[in-house]
Amino acid sequence: MEGYADHAIFHAGSEKLLRAATFHPGGSRPKRTPTIMEGHMRNGICALLAAFALFDAGCSQQSIPSSSAGGPPSQTAMDRDLFEIAIPQLQALYRSHKYTVTEVVRWHLARIGKYNGIYRAVQNVDEPGALSTALREDAEAKVGGNGFTTGPLWGVPIVIKANTSVKGLITTDGWSGYKLPGHELVAPKDATIVAKLRAAGAVILGQTNMPDFAASDTNRSTAYGRTGNAYDVRFSPGGSSGGTVTAVTSNYTVLGSGTDTGNSIRMPASTSSVVGVFPTPGLVSTAGIAPLDWLLDNTGPIARDVTDAAIALSVMAGEDPLDPRTAGSSAKAQPGPYTQYLKADSLKGKRFGVPAFILDGAGIPFQGIPASESDEEVKRQTEASRLPLRPETREAFLKALDGLRAAGAIVVFDGSILPDSFASIVSRIGTVPYIREGTDKFLAEFGPAQYHSVEEYRTAVGSPLPPTIIGGEEWRAVGMPEPPKGSRPILQTVFEKDPQASANVLAPRQRALGVYEETLERMHLDGYVYPATQMPPPDETMPQGGGLSEGPHSLTGWVNMIDVPAVVVPGGFYPGGLPFGLELSARPWRDGDLVGWAYAYEQATHHRRPPVLVEKGLLPDAR
Repeated sequence: MEGYADHAIFHAGSEKLLRAATFHPGGSRPKRTPTIMEGHMRNGICALLAAFALFDAGCSQQSIPSSSAGGPPSQTAMDRDLFEIAIPQLQALYRSHKYTVTEVVRWHLARIGKYNGIYRAVQNVDEPGALSTALREDAEAKVGGNGFTTGPLWGVPIVIKANTSVKGLITTDGWSGYKLPGHELVAPKDATIVAKLRAAGAVILGQTNMPDFAASDTNRSTAYGRTGNAYDVRFSPGGSSGGTVTAVTSNYTVLGSGTDTGNSIRMPASTSSVVGVFPTPGLVSTAGIAPLDWLLDNTGPIARDVTDAAIALSVMAGEDPLDPRTAGSSAKAQPGPYTQYLKADSLKGKRFGVPAFILDGAGIPFQGIPASESDEEVKRQTEASRLPLRPETREAFLKALDGLRAAGAIVVFDGSILPDSFASIVSRIGTVPYIREGTDKFLAEFGPAQYHSVEEYRTAVGSPLPPTIIGGEEWRAVGMPEPPKGSRPILQTVFEKDPQASANVLAPRQRALGVYEETLERMHLDGYVYPATQMPPPDETMPQGGGLSEGPHSLTGWVNMIDVPAVVVPGGFYPGGLPFGLELSARPWRDGDLVGWAYAYEQATHHRRPPVLVEKGLLPDAR
């Protein structure tokens, strides 16, 4: 397992601790720059020393505020109190001084240590950094006393997806090429959402596994290997946020971040009985997140319940000068905090339409089809993207709708609700010509000292970045006589300067959004409801379609393409015990209404149940 080794710091007096935390640039030791691990250790020791200073002389044997007069809590008590805990309950435990942040963080780190070798959800465990933050927060709470006020995520353990910049850690983006010795993509600063989560008091435990560049519906990476589904390790958790959903549902953490370019928060959430929020694009900044396709990328929270997701969304949302899409969002969006929309009766009288094209399996090619493509090519790609709804998923969907109706909602089936023609319109939103621009902008702001652009990476490493994130005809640079089979080499340009930007993206997006909203008006609908996937999670020990598993798959990428919000909530289980997820979508900027609906459905159904994890598996080292 990657990550830092476990470092036990023994109390041997403040003088020895101070000496251990001090480097000697001019003495007998050679001058050098502290490593990330050493930096974390030094921060942790300094926090420890701060804690010592805050205690009375009689408490000198403890480095953090005591959680109870009777000594450290028992493992049985912690397992009972912390398993499946939600943020409000965790904060109540802190207020009652039952547990310290350090004790809670250590409990979650222990679960990662116990199970991560089987499920491989966390790619990099930052134990030194997590414990350093926990010690600091405990020390601050001691100083603050009864008047101490905390942020909304104070003391909450979280995980961050590996394509999201965490200062001092490697942003692998799931790809081994960003881990090359001497050329690592070490984040110079936090992504905007990471900075916001830290400021709210969250404790980052580590970075979660993901497929290379987030470009797969399964969770297999060259940087770390395969993540298994927590409900059965043989099966897929989906991608590309499969590491985060597995960590959250397995109680490695309280919540985590995900990213979504075509379904990558929502589809994995559905496989793992967790809540995944896809905010209206522009509500939450994506600055500092390595892009797959910046015109489609989004980020949002993944949690075990809607309340925790709403708390996290409230922290993550807001305008950011580093992300132009967020400009003016505060004036357009429903105001936070999003917990104010969580009402058990919010579904009463609401009408939801079922998109006909999803039931029919009409295809929408990922990243769409640019205007320059021929009608013949459009037909070929659309047909290749067809994805029938599996009978067992249709059955699970219809059963999940019973819960929606029980909560007071009306479900409308009608062939005119987003028919196949809608899928055809969405398919013409073609973003491929602009993907290199996103990678260049990310590296310029969040790349390491060695390279701040696509070209600088090539110069530094001696080989180009893959076409997946820079497009164009880069296959020529590696000596291939023609593009890889199935690829669409399209010359890259800058979106803001491209005369075809309207024809490729803006005009078809506006047209598709117009159909989406016109249908809501015509059918008197409040939103849409549909299965988050077209199939159950596949068994990855068996061939799928004659080859290696690449699924499960969905037909929900249109949400990214037309800029509307969506949420997935646990919708029940298949007969074999794997989860099914129900997806809801709403009008742009109605994110408060959306989480309110999800909450009402959750409270009416209580579908979630945690997985039973194993310590030995069939595929401990599957890659």
